[in-house]
Amino acid sequence: MRFVATGVLSAVVDFGLYWLLLEVAGLPVNIAKAIGFIAGTTTAYLINRRWTFNAPPSRARFTAVVVLYALTFCVQVGINWVFYEAIDEGLWWRVPLAYVIAQGTATVINFVVQRLVIFRIR
Repeated sequence: MRFVATGVLSAVVDFGLYWLLLEVAGLPVNIAKAIGFIAGTTTAYLINRRWTFNAPPSRARFTAVVVLYALTFCVQVGINWVFYEAIDEGLWWRVPLAYVIAQGTATVINFVVQRLVIFRIR
């Protein structure tokens, strides 16, 4: 449940910033998504390390998280772009649907790798 709560908060940070940068500031979709992703995943890591998994600081763990987030960055920005481009730009749900598909994929990858690998590193 803590992972889900952290994920929801991080998704609000990620999507909120992504939407503002895309729709209000007019940044290109991949730049807006990249900035939102970085803000959301930073939020998620800090909360997950301390609250969700109650893990002490570790350089090895931090390095593993950086590698994981680099992977999920590519997955999330790439999937978001594919669906954003595939959906008709006149549809109001274009941005949220592309985001949800990309975020869902990245969330599954993050949870599995963090649970089975990263937060078992000492």
